[in-house]
Amino acid sequence: MEAGTLSGRYETGEKLGSGGMSNVYKATDRILERTVAVKILAEHLSDDERFVARFKREALAVARLIHPNIVQVYDTGVDEGRHYIVMEYVEGRSGAQILSRQGPVEAEIAAEVGIEACAGLDYAHRRGIIHRDVKPGNLMITGGPVGGGEMTVKLTDFGIARAIEQTRITQVGSVVGTAAYLAPEQVRGEEATPATDVYALGVVLYQFLTGRLPYEGSSLAELAVRQQNETPLPPSTYNGEVPDTFGAAVLRALEGDPNRRYASAEELSRGLQLGLEGEEITVDEDGHTQPTGVLGSDTAATRYMGRETAATELRPASPTRRPEPRLMPTPPPVAAAPRPAPAAPRKRGGFSRFVRFVLALLALVLVAAAVATGVILATDQAAGVRVSKVAGETVDKVVEEVKSLVNNNKKE
Repeated sequence: MEAGTLSGRYETGEKLGSGGMSNVYKATDRILERTVAVKILAEHLSDDERFVARFKREALAVARLIHPNIVQVYDTGVDEGRHYIVMEYVEGRSGAQILSRQGPVEAEIAAEVGIEACAGLDYAHRRGIIHRDVKPGNLMITGGPVGGGEMTVKLTDFGIARAIEQTRITQVGSVVGTAAYLAPEQVRGEEATPATDVYALGVVLYQFLTGRLPYEGSSLAELAVRQQNETPLPPSTYNGEVPDTFGAAVLRALEGDPNRRYASAEELSRGLQLGLEGEEITVDEDGHTQPTGVLGSDTAATRYMGRETAATELRPASPTRRPEPRLMPTPPPVAAAPRPAPAAPRKRGGFSRFVRFVLALLALVLVAAAVATGVILATDQAAGVRVSKVAGETVDKVVEEVKSLVNNNKKE
């Protein structure tokens, strides 16, 4: 396509790249007076309703994604039968360009690329969108290895992304994507999931560290066989500067069984951080990353994070100083106060013994009377039964006799 104008608004210029589905051009938005990127569906596909539907789905899906690690979609339209999408223009290089020009990168740079890409993927996954085509060419990078300064990574070309809840637009059994970055389940034609993107990003990171792919095959069948029967060598095999723990974190993303990979892009990001810091990690049954230990030697992560050494961070805290025990002076003996002489025992006469006996007898009589009264009252009151005698006498008479005994005893 030669330079021209789309819909009277977007003036296209330099060609930035091309793919199987589309071509991307640098363009100028005449209304907002800003530089944009315009992706135009390949002409030979414009008449294919299935591809047009896929292209439109991309625009609708990605337009909802507003995140610093995702290339923003501004507009979409059709001009003389040419379907296009207007996107944010990123002044930088793709991961593919960096690999072809510079080769493998340092572990710190690979980690930052992975962590930022994970942030964008996790944001999309939480909104039901799978990228399905994560590869170096779809990572736009500014700063860092591209001119220095603070690095930013942006995911682009959700050309085959789709919402999970939407109907599939690929034919059953067909495989879409670049073969080398396809997860085993994608090779088998199964449904793409967040674990699919985790695997693809793992391949990208392995390539950034080693300059080569973990699996290589001339066909999907050969790739599937190798994925099934082979295990990638640790990245340190090809690049001795890669910490073993970081290499292990990347290999975890390449597990053939999706259930053995990280549960999410967020968990992959955490695994990369821990691995770069020299921590050995495991992934539990739910796919969550757990640190299992820290290597004692200085690692690339400790230098990257501005720490002195890993051992410094693990230095035990100074023990708390205990105060010296102080001896308390022994108090002088206290003279025991003189104990008062015991009072002379009072003479117990017959009166006191008799009074106690009488009082006890009176108490027994009263208790017996109360019990008998309660029992009688609990019976049929209509019969008019009343307690008239206790032990052969009336209660009142017994009480009077006890009082009389007490008075007579006093007189004696």
